[in-house]
Amino acid sequence: MSRKKKPLPILENVEIEAVAAEGKCVAHVDDMVVFVPFVVPGDIVDLQVRKKHRSYSEATVIKMVKESPLRITPKCSHFGICGGCKWQNLPYEEQLKAKHQQVIDQLTRIGKIDLPEISPIMGSAKTEEYRNKLEFGCSNKRWYTKEELAELPEDAGLNQGAIGFHITGAFDKIYPIEKCFLMDDFCNKVRNAIRDFALATGMTFFDIREQHGLLRDIMMRNSNTGEWMVLIQFHYDEEGDEMRAMALMNHVAEQFPEITALLYVDNQKGNDTFNDLDLTVYKGNDHIFELMEDLKFKVGPKSFYQTNTDQAYHLYSVARAFAGLTGKELVYDLYTGTGTIANFVAKQAKQVVGIEYVPEAIEDAKINSEINEIDNTLFYAGDMKDILTDDFVKQHGRPDVIITDPPRAGMHNDVIDVILKAHPKRIVYVSCNPATQARDLALLSPDYRVVAVQPVDMFPHTPHVENVVLLEER
Repeated sequence: MSRKKKPLPILENVEIEAVAAEGKCVAHVDDMVVFVPFVVPGDIVDLQVRKKHRSYSEATVIKMVKESPLRITPKCSHFGICGGCKWQNLPYEEQLKAKHQQVIDQLTRIGKIDLPEISPIMGSAKTEEYRNKLEFGCSNKRWYTKEELAELPEDAGLNQGAIGFHITGAFDKIYPIEKCFLMDDFCNKVRNAIRDFALATGMTFFDIREQHGLLRDIMMRNSNTGEWMVLIQFHYDEEGDEMRAMALMNHVAEQFPEITALLYVDNQKGNDTFNDLDLTVYKGNDHIFELMEDLKFKVGPKSFYQTNTDQAYHLYSVARAFAGLTGKELVYDLYTGTGTIANFVAKQAKQVVGIEYVPEAIEDAKINSEINEIDNTLFYAGDMKDILTDDFVKQHGRPDVIITDPPRAGMHNDVIDVILKAHPKRIVYVSCNPATQARDLALLSPDYRVVAVQPVDMFPHTPHVENVVLLEER
């Protein structure tokens, strides 16, 4: 006979002490560390422990006893359910302090290296409608809050089609989004129009478990040139599905002439990624353009481009300044994406060599050089650890400067080994994850010292922070 699990405790009158990792806050109850979402320092709350680990617990608020003087009212009606903007209840100045501290903590705790004074974080002028890209899932299973369930008629079906964001811990359920403040409001109009048309015409929504249903995913991009891109993913599995999909595409095209790149794809895979699929242009172009200084960047549906255009400019400006280019340097730009940084610094370098995993992004990088009349760039597509080898360095020359902007996982050890052997004078490390950046800095530290650190906030109301570090040879 199995033993019954002990019920998890309720903790009363707990004062929230500080902001912690991943957008949560931390409190201490006796000797127990407790992490709590959707609260701010100074809140006094009753908590229900949901998970108990050896060294800490996770809990949620069951009663607000006293609100913190720091607390502000979130603007978004979806706050607390959608996990996208976890810090909307925290003033932006406090968010910046927490992110700055996060960089300090991770570089010192994980990196364990000598650091200079870390520059104040560069905040975002826009804290709403700052994103240039959003993706919405479509599902036949919508998430209901307890309040919504209580209001439903007894005979109401629960499997209603929804377009919105995935719920944390429920990969097959979507919480419907009426209005999102992360992107220009045009995004909301397009998404809601697609939803209304799909529901009115009886279109099926995708069931990720059963791999069935027509409407699957929507991705939107805009740019500072005023252009809009919309990509709709379908899943054809019934007779007439293609005709139904084209009816939706025609509706979107007619309702929203502002869309300059309208695309679709039939995705039969087990996941929503589309980098390996052929996309079809329904109307307009297969790209949009972004402007940065006097440069023009082509951005396709598969391209990586920083999702906060204004802050991307500040981020790249820091990287360029840290690189200290005089026009004589050979620069390697690792994880180059669409060649944004490579082309951004090219006019101040002798030559820039960019490497990126996604072939389509590299094609865009080459086009970006061409349309900006930049002739001193070379681009290569492939896995970084396979492309960047000792032989590659022998062939292209030892770099004077390396700029690297890896994904959240950081750099592969093989890549770090090649960098150390190539021994550039300076390394500019741009990171979206200071934890893995700190790990990589520790591996570089025998040969390099950190001389400058500049955090940049790309994502207001979230715990994410970008960080630029300058390393110089010892």
